Amino acid sequence: MKDQYRVNNQIRVREVRLVGDEGSEVVPTRQALDMARQQGVDLVEISPNAQPPVCRLIDYSKFLYQQKKRQKEMKQKQVKVEVKEIRFGPQTDEHDYQFKLKHAQEFLTEGNKVRAYVFFRGRSILFKEQGEVLLLRFANDLEEYGKVEQLPKLEGKKMFLYLAPKKIGVTKKSQQKRDREAEEAENKEAVEKAKNAETEQNTDEQQADSLPLSGGIFDNAKNGAEALRKLKD
Repeated sequence: MKDQYRVNNQIRVREVRLVGDEGSEVVPTRQALDMARQQGVDLVEISPNAQPPVCRLIDYSKFLYQQKKRQKEMKQKQVKVEVKEIRFGPQTDEHDYQFKLKHAQEFLTEGNKVRAYVFFRGRSILFKEQGEVLLLRFANDLEEYGKVEQLPKLEGKKMFLYLAPKKIGVTKKSQQKRDREAEEAENKEAVEKAKNAETEQNTDEQQADSLPLSGGIFDNAKNGAEALRKLKD
């Protein structure tokens, strides 16, 4: 991070926009450097792509400390993606199905992944096709909230379905990219505020924005089959 910002004599442009608590002003870079020396601080370029570049008068070590502290706080606030489990039994009725469907919707909305599975006991494993139909119906009913990461797959006595949230906000990004985007947004906001303040000042001088499932998954294969056909269509 230390080499990320240009400081003092590294800033080689004719003029800069100084921002501070009292507003902003465009001044020659040499004048800004003189002001920094007089105040015993540094001239730090915080937005090099702005026209002119935006700078602050601040102790560079203090500035770096503030940036690291802000990034640490951002990491703590980040949404942690968890995998939530939804279990179906051989006798899942409609009420239980809707209850678990609602929970899955909440999990996906919060940005978590969902692992739904049907657990087959004893000879019920012979009816694994009906379990697959149930999970496909589940995926279909959650189409608005999540996308299928893995279609129903039998693993031992369990058949699993994996869903991931559709929300863009929870897609994975590298930490470096997150920090850079946040910093660019902050600097852009500072530039906009400065421009708005300057515009207002100029204006003052001139003028002085549902499928039934009633008797367990094996008694409802027909309903599930309809959901399966819907997915295939």
